[in-house]
Amino acid sequence: MAAGRALAALLATLLAASAQLMPREASFTISLHKADNTTVAIKLGLQSNCRIRMKYGIMSELKIKPGDNVTFDFTCGTPEKYFITEIQKNIDCVSGPCPFGDVHLYPPGLPRLNRTYIWDVKASTKAGLELKFSTSWLRQIEPGEMCPDAVSYNINSSIDNATVNIGTFCRNGSVSRIKLLGGVVLSLHLPWHLPLTTSGFNIASRASIKRLCIIESVLKRESSITLMSPNYPLGFPEDELMTWQFVIPPNLRASVFFHNYSLSNCERKEERVEYYIPGSPSNPEVFKLSDSQPANIAGTFNMSLQGCDQDAQNPGILRLLFQVVVQHPQVDENVTHLVDLSKEKNMTVTIHMEGWPSRTPLMSEPICLICKDPRTCDRALTLTSGAVYRISFLCKDLSQLRITAEKGIGCMDIRWCQKKIYSLSVPKAITRLPIRLHKFNWKLLATDMINVEITSPSLKLQQHVPEQRCNTSYSYSIVSATPETELNVGVFCPGGSIEKIQMRNNITISLKTFGKGFINESIPQDLKMSFVPHIKDECIFTVSPNPKGKVYLQTPNSPYGLPPYVSISWFITVPSKQTARLKFSKDRMGIACETGRAFVNIKEETPGAEEIVRREDELLPQPRNMLHSFWVNVSNCRPVDKEQLTLQFWVTLADKQLARDA
Repeated sequence: MAAGRALAALLATLLAASAQLMPREASFTISLHKADNTTVAIKLGLQSNCRIRMKYGIMSELKIKPGDNVTFDFTCGTPEKYFITEIQKNIDCVSGPCPFGDVHLYPPGLPRLNRTYIWDVKASTKAGLELKFSTSWLRQIEPGEMCPDAVSYNINSSIDNATVNIGTFCRNGSVSRIKLLGGVVLSLHLPWHLPLTTSGFNIASRASIKRLCIIESVLKRESSITLMSPNYPLGFPEDELMTWQFVIPPNLRASVFFHNYSLSNCERKEERVEYYIPGSPSNPEVFKLSDSQPANIAGTFNMSLQGCDQDAQNPGILRLLFQVVVQHPQVDENVTHLVDLSKEKNMTVTIHMEGWPSRTPLMSEPICLICKDPRTCDRALTLTSGAVYRISFLCKDLSQLRITAEKGIGCMDIRWCQKKIYSLSVPKAITRLPIRLHKFNWKLLATDMINVEITSPSLKLQQHVPEQRCNTSYSYSIVSATPETELNVGVFCPGGSIEKIQMRNNITISLKTFGKGFINESIPQDLKMSFVPHIKDECIFTVSPNPKGKVYLQTPNSPYGLPPYVSISWFITVPSKQTARLKFSKDRMGIACETGRAFVNIKEETPGAEEIVRREDELLPQPRNMLHSFWVNVSNCRPVDKEQLTLQFWVTLADKQLARDA
């Protein structure tokens, strides 16, 4: 058996070898003129048994030098799977004249393989070279990114013995020209199946540009482009200068955004960005990389990046990736909106794209800009209290924008705060803007012995629970917090039965909107807040049930349960001619205590009233009628692992006679 297997293996090897040695119809002849200074190398890109066959033998690599005339073929039918071709042309513009003009793909007759053309142009730094690209122009890509058609240009500046990677580019972009100081090494990568016959660029001579390079980008219509500093993501050369020229019609507007940058450790000078904007009274305009960059620029402009002298021991890295967005001026670009925050205190207002800050818009998405002056615009703008602003928008669809605001109110001494009532309503300076309010946060801060009371005298509040959902265009989320714990008091909306909520600790009340109807629906906003002396419970609700409906009430922090040892109370007011029906939604508390005991206490607010008490190991009270206003208190123990105390009950009102008959 072993001998049979060995014989079969030998036959398979001989068959494979004979297949490779079979004659092929296609052969290639490459003839290189000596004066062209061009070398062609064909070599394996992947390991294979496929070989190059010549008259005098078989080889895995072929190098054709200037003056050679070579005929060959391949021993397999699909050499494009295994072989690559590199064609390098050396051009000396220092010791002799340069062959300026269109750059051709030479030599003809190459096999259809993945190929890389390399033009190594030596030039003096006293003169500049210009690469001018055909009408498809180029688009810069980030390291590791691939071009859709697999055609890419890699451009390196070559000064003396130093090489700087200007960038890698695909076809179909906005980069029309690149001017370089000194020599250049340009590589064009082509896939085997693409019958490209032209290089797509020409070389011209220019006077010295006195900087590393100038990249020209032509933006004829609304668009967005991304560009990077040379060597990105590695460091921009020390103490170098480069320029981007943006050619834009005067009827369009351009905005610059820095998305990723880092700075060197400078010993002398300062890294900076300079803009030359025609018509600007202060050219060049100088910005730090950390600044908001200019926006709403009308027409053509230049932007330059200047490096510094770096610390030899710890140089750091200067690098920059940025975006230029070009768009039509908006119909109402000259319309400004007054935002008067001069009488407000401790308040910030941020106008931003929907989803901010957790979601960063893709660079390809349409852009909305908020401007606090004609040239200072960004995707998010924060206004602070104590000032008056005139803002405008560069945005086709204002429905993409949202407002998030925050106001702080504090009390450190109850003697100064107790009688003051604060209105928790959204200022008109915000509601008058043509932007939808997303959220308004009130941060209520006080010392340990001072508590917060919120009331809704006319609208009253409804607690959002599964059986009684809020369907208004806005709601309030209330959170009580200490450095150790956080208690989610609940979500509430207007139009319920809760008149008052008293809470300990620092409180955050967040008004969140859910539709465009907020402005009209919220005209009678009546949420008020005051600071009150210390209360014994974590939270006390005062409830006046609606005679025509059922009121659902639930312990805070649902569905995660009350924190250990927390006590919550509800005071339910019952009119004298009515009676209340109280019912719990389940029979037991549903927990076992590890330490302490959990209790439910019910007691009417009348002399001599009996207090009903239930522990966590007892059945909760059966449905019962309450003839007077009454208290419901729930206090927690420390439950055993994974058990949570969550209780819900409901209250209805009826006339006393009807309740007695029932």
